[in-house]
Amino acid sequence: HLGLLKAKLAKLRRELLEDPAGSGGGGKGEGFDVRSTGIARVGLVGFPSVGKSTLLTKLTGTFSEAASYEFTTLTCVPGVIRYMGAKIQLLDLPGIIEGAKDGKGRGRQVIATARTCSLILIVLDVMKPMTHKAVIEKELEGFGIRLNKKPPNIVFRKKEKGGINFNNSGTSGAITIDAVKSILNEYKIHNADVYLKEEVTTDDLVDVVECSEGKGRGVVYIPVLYVLNKIDQITREELELVDKMENCCPICAQKEWNLDGLLERIWAKLELKRIYTKPKGMMPDFEEPVVLPANKVRTRKKYTS
Repeated sequence: HLGLLKAKLAKLRRELLEDPAGSGGGGKGEGFDVRSTGIARVGLVGFPSVGKSTLLTKLTGTFSEAASYEFTTLTCVPGVIRYMGAKIQLLDLPGIIEGAKDGKGRGRQVIATARTCSLILIVLDVMKPMTHKAVIEKELEGFGIRLNKKPPNIVFRKKEKGGINFNNSGTSGAITIDAVKSILNEYKIHNADVYLKEEVTTDDLVDVVECSEGKGRGVVYIPVLYVLNKIDQITREELELVDKMENCCPICAQKEWNLDGLLERIWAKLELKRIYTKPKGMMPDFEEPVVLPANKVRTRKKYTS
């Protein structure tokens, strides 16, 4: 029953994105029209006045208006980070508020643009409650963004006939054939192969079906780095405490503290590789590497980093 309800909710969310008439605050959720440049796209997401615009200016040299009042940035401001021979696009997105996934404060446009990113930087003000982190995570998850997760190892194939062919060998059997049929029935799928190759939840199965049925509006899996800004306003003891947070990088954008460390973390999260070309009979060219995602690199040479 829970699996069926989750499937209904996921389906309704997707339909809302495709036809948001009357909901306001985001058009069709296609986000702001910013042409993608560089090898990867990184988005700055956070509440208003947490230092996103200042961070963009410090990292890229692109001016983005910053002020002491909220909602200074009203559109998407792009910049380019040049690091390790790569060009990485950085987007300063307007601040989001609670209820953004439902269209409040142009939130759907902001989050729809975040869906196109290779990496999301959730910028937090260390002087504000850390509950802001959970609120932003909820808004992104509600818009079909899975944070710091890998796609579940589930094989799902629709077919013309033959009914539901289900195999959960290698798992504890927590998901039954009845649960699978209930979920697929919600999508009017009556013939499919479903193979579970690891321990998964009904949420994972719904996500896989949504990716199949969503036609680009389904679930996306994006790595996230939490940027804790304004550390100049806390004590050393407090800094040591917040630094224990998983996937976080403490900085002070205004004073340019630890920006080099942030760039290193961004590079690591994006999993980029530099490829040095070597003309026949000559030394490798170490000046201008070809930068590619690690999953697209296959090499037996040692000239990668």
